[in-house]
Amino acid sequence: MRKSVEQFDKPKERKPKSADEALQSLMRLCSRAEKSSGDALRLMRTWGVSETERVGVLRKLMEMRFIDDERYAEAYCREKVSVSGWGVRKIVQQLRLKGVSNDIIARVTATIDSESVSQNIESKLRRKLPSVKSKSEYELRGKLLRYGLGLGYDYDVVTQAIEKVCADAEE
Repeated sequence: MRKSVEQFDKPKERKPKSADEALQSLMRLCSRAEKSSGDALRLMRTWGVSETERVGVLRKLMEMRFIDDERYAEAYCREKVSVSGWGVRKIVQQLRLKGVSNDIIARVTATIDSESVSQNIESKLRRKLPSVKSKSEYELRGKLLRYGLGLGYDYDVVTQAIEKVCADAEE
C-alpha cells in the first residue's frame, strides 16, 4: 500500500516521555558519550518532560555520576584545544552554551598551557597563509587576524603569531 503525500508532510507526533523513561534514555546516552547538565535538560525539554521532573532526573544522573559537568568540561576543553585547535575564548563561549557553570569553566580553562596555545595558532595560521588571497600586506594581516580571532584566540596572541608567521614567510 502506498502512502499519500499528506502522510509524509505531517511531522510525527511523539508521546512525551515520563521521568523514568527520560532517566533510562539519558543513562544510555551518557554511557556512550559525555553530556553536560545543559545537554540533558535540553533533551528532556524536547522529550516533553515537565520542569520539576527534569530537575529530579538531572539530580539522579549527577548522583550516579552519569553527568559530571567538571569531567565534561575537562574532556571538551582537551578535545577542542588538541584536535580542533580552538582558543580559550571560543571554548569558554561554547561551554557556557552547554550550561556549564562559570566557576567550572574558570578552573578548567586555567589548566590550558599557554605555550600550546601559541603553537596551535601559529600552525593554524601557517596552514591558512597559502590560501589567503590579498592585494597587500595590510589586507593579508587583517584576514589572518580575523581568522585567528574567529578561532577564539586572544588579540595579543594572534598578533604575535601573525608577526612570526609573516616574518618566516618573507625569508
